Amino acid sequence: MDDHLKLFVQETSFYNDIVLRFLLPESWWISLPHFLQGWLRNYLAGTLLYFISGFLWCFYIYYLKRNVYLPKDAIPSNKAMLLQMSVAMKAMPWYTLLPTVSEYVIEHGWTRCFPRINDVSWPMYIVYVCTYLVIVEFGIYWMHRELHDIKPLYKYLHATHHIYNKQNTLSPFAGLAFHPIDGILQAIPHEIALFIVPMHFRTHIALIFMEAIWTANIHDCIHGKIWPVMGAGYHTIHHTTYRHNYGHYTIWMDWMFGTLRDPLEDEAKKL
Repeated sequence: MDDHLKLFVQETSFYNDIVLRFLLPESWWISLPHFLQGWLRNYLAGTLLYFISGFLWCFYIYYLKRNVYLPKDAIPSNKAMLLQMSVAMKAMPWYTLLPTVSEYVIEHGWTRCFPRINDVSWPMYIVYVCTYLVIVEFGIYWMHRELHDIKPLYKYLHATHHIYNKQNTLSPFAGLAFHPIDGILQAIPHEIALFIVPMHFRTHIALIFMEAIWTANIHDCIHGKIWPVMGAGYHTIHHTTYRHNYGHYTIWMDWMFGTLRDPLEDEAKKL
């Protein structure tokens, strides 16, 4: 292995050491192969991030700010949230396999990843990250849309997520409540982008795990009104109409492909 690729292995080993050292006895994980260490680390980190972000989010909007952001009848029941947690945790081992495989192919030099920003300069880093995000946004939009348009994919995969189709059934915990194959398909544009555009390894890993926080945000039913962000106001419409707002981070893909529906316009029509 050349020195360039060793930097990737050193970084993933460092992450393994941080997470596993504090959560498990060293004798339990030190003898595992590097790949399995990475999978275990991603699983534990992903699970912690899911529950910590979900509980803090729910505590804030449903208790500290009760009836401020959402009316009482829009707050999901504990039963609904427990079901979402159950679905997400059944899928979590499979979700976290994807970034582990991603790390494997990066460590073997099969992608265009680079380990340090000074390998390319800050201006080019910004260009690459922006390009990466455009590819991810385009890929997730079309993957999500096809999960609706191709009937067997909807019936056997995506319908698991769309049982949450009203405000009082949606919560931050619904963000990862998918059939595992569905969740992987919607995350895979992150991995495909690595073969197309040079990408900083640490930034890629951070964006993968930021998905857990972002998906919690877009399922809380609170419209942030920050253009052009595809916030929860837009995504709640998606869960109630099934035919609009397939985008992920922004509204641009829905605007370009004619599937955008604005929550403010919906509110105006009701008045």
